[in-house]
Amino acid sequence: MRISGKTFRVAASVALMVAAIAGGARAQEVSESHLKAARAAISSIRATDEFDQILPGAAAELKVQLYQKNPDLQPLISVIVDETALSLASRRADLEREAALAYAKVFTEAELNEIAAFYTSPVGKKLISDGPIVTREVFKAADIWRAGIGRDLAQEAGKKIAEEVASMKKEEGGEAKSE
Repeated sequence: MRISGKTFRVAASVALMVAAIAGGARAQEVSESHLKAARAAISSIRATDEFDQILPGAAAELKVQLYQKNPDLQPLISVIVDETALSLASRRADLEREAALAYAKVFTEAELNEIAAFYTSPVGKKLISDGPIVTREVFKAADIWRAGIGRDLAQEAGKKIAEEVASMKKEEGGEAKSE
């Protein structure tokens, strides 16, 4: 199983969110310093990095759709869609604010500062960068272990079943001889 950096970041982000939800929700009102801490935490764990491709992806999909309908207008379509996408790029900040609010509602300002401090530390950075490699190796080990445990289970169970069947046949044969 292959684990990408993006997948690891998403998993880390989801794990943090699940842990936070288990800890209970915080007050709805969020101070600017709390939001700032949330933004720092989000940035440190790269929680929203994967969303950077949404607008370019939407633009590319739209171009394909429009090209199919109007192949003769490809240059015009390309320019207009690109310009329009660039004009919408500033709305990415809206997503960052919503993400910060989501984190701030779940984590205290102090917790967010701790998260940011950890993930901006050398070991936190290493976890983000090398975590996917470790995760991939763990999945490899689990696959090997699963195959081995399945093999051993089948062998041991098969051996015991064979012994029981032999014992049952012996008993049936012994009773038949005594009659």
